[in-house]
Amino acid sequence: MLWPFPLAETLPSWAILILTLLDFAIRVLALGIIPGNRRPTTAMAWLLCIFIVPTLGLLLFVLFGNFRLSRRRRAQQDAVNTRIRAGTSELEEMESRYDGPEWVASAAELNKTLGSLPMVDGNSVELLPGYPDSIKAMAEAVRGAKSFVNAEFYIMSTDHVTDDLLTAMEEAAERGVEVRVLFDHLGSLRIKGYKNLKARLNASKIRWRPMLPLNPLHGQWRRPDLRNHRKIMVIDGEIAFTGSQNLIEPSYNNPRHRKVGREWVELMACMRGPIVTTLNVAFATDWLSETDESLERQLEHRPEPHPGNVTAQVVPSGPGFVTENNLRLFNTLIYSAQHRISLCSPYFVPDDSLLYAVTTAAQRGVEVELFVSEKGDQFLVHHAQQSYYKALLEAGVRIYLYKAPFVLHAKHFTIDNEVAVLGSSNMDMRSFSLNLEVSVMLLGEDIVQRIRAVEDTYRDISHELLLEDWMKRPMKVKYVDNVARLTAVLQ
Repeated sequence: MLWPFPLAETLPSWAILILTLLDFAIRVLALGIIPGNRRPTTAMAWLLCIFIVPTLGLLLFVLFGNFRLSRRRRAQQDAVNTRIRAGTSELEEMESRYDGPEWVASAAELNKTLGSLPMVDGNSVELLPGYPDSIKAMAEAVRGAKSFVNAEFYIMSTDHVTDDLLTAMEEAAERGVEVRVLFDHLGSLRIKGYKNLKARLNASKIRWRPMLPLNPLHGQWRRPDLRNHRKIMVIDGEIAFTGSQNLIEPSYNNPRHRKVGREWVELMACMRGPIVTTLNVAFATDWLSETDESLERQLEHRPEPHPGNVTAQVVPSGPGFVTENNLRLFNTLIYSAQHRISLCSPYFVPDDSLLYAVTTAAQRGVEVELFVSEKGDQFLVHHAQQSYYKALLEAGVRIYLYKAPFVLHAKHFTIDNEVAVLGSSNMDMRSFSLNLEVSVMLLGEDIVQRIRAVEDTYRDISHELLLEDWMKRPMKVKYVDNVARLTAVLQ
């Protein structure tokens, strides 16, 4: 019922009738409204929630049921995308004339159709596994900046690990370099020391904005878990960094994590070449959305030609796009694989299409392996992830659990000897539908083998999960896994 039963006993019969009819009307309306433009599994989960607890379910749906940005923000995003594309039409001149396997060219055409950015040749990619190396490299690049520094991260913090990079950015701004910073509002707000970060930025000449701020009094309201999860840094249009890492120390400034030795394991990439311009397009789009300031002049810069031999393509995705760009790319590549697929995702909570793609690949003889953390940092997400292990193992997927207390937070995968994808996107429904993400598709045996070498280090630290062992876990754990799986599709 819509109202608590004890309360109903104190009401007159006409009031009970009205509430009963209202309760019935909510359920009937939900049947016709909720399934629209949602996955069937998601719609069923929401309907189940509303039918079991109508009042709470309806409230949750009002707050979290809309998986798109507001109409105003979507219209603004469309205008921004159009403006950026018009101002960067000359990027077509840099487009790769790729002559490799047809299925790779097909994936590149898909990416361009969905994200409007071309595949470009002549890039260098240096892999940076680990916090000290990546932040040191970023700080060194910022100290060499002459024109501009653009930084965009889901989480940003001022602490003993990030201090050198923040100092480099402050010094760059002091000497006249244009330094712009974006960080996700809720992502950074929940981190200890957020006020110190704001005070430090305000005291500098750095220009900064929180992304997707929640401020209902000023009309800035949207589903609170629609977040900008991208990680991008661009220096002078010549050097770019992207990957899985936030700008924070590896225990996330959390005493509980430090107490048990829990640290996040990441993979970042330092890139040079034409791909830098297309990564800067992603930053410029978000900066324009938050500030109304165009960075089109920055995008006119062309980096030094052919510093390397990697062909690459940036794939932006998120609720500002019509479709789920990252999911479509992932499925396309997985279905195209002929020999080997290696997946690394800290939060592997696939929708049906991705689950079928991965399990079908294993069943047709492709060697498929998945690297995930032995123990997750998010209770519900980790248990939801575990609910998929049985289906994966039965299909022949080999699952490697990265030993606790570390959290394997790197986000990348490799397909045969042809393709690697690296970026901010997890393989979960949140990254597909709710988060603004950025991925980079990388082509060539050299870069694939270098990422495979990183995956080899994961395998050495991990232990393999076997189906017979997994089926012995306690019934209460199975129950929690299945309940958590239901909550994962409430999007």
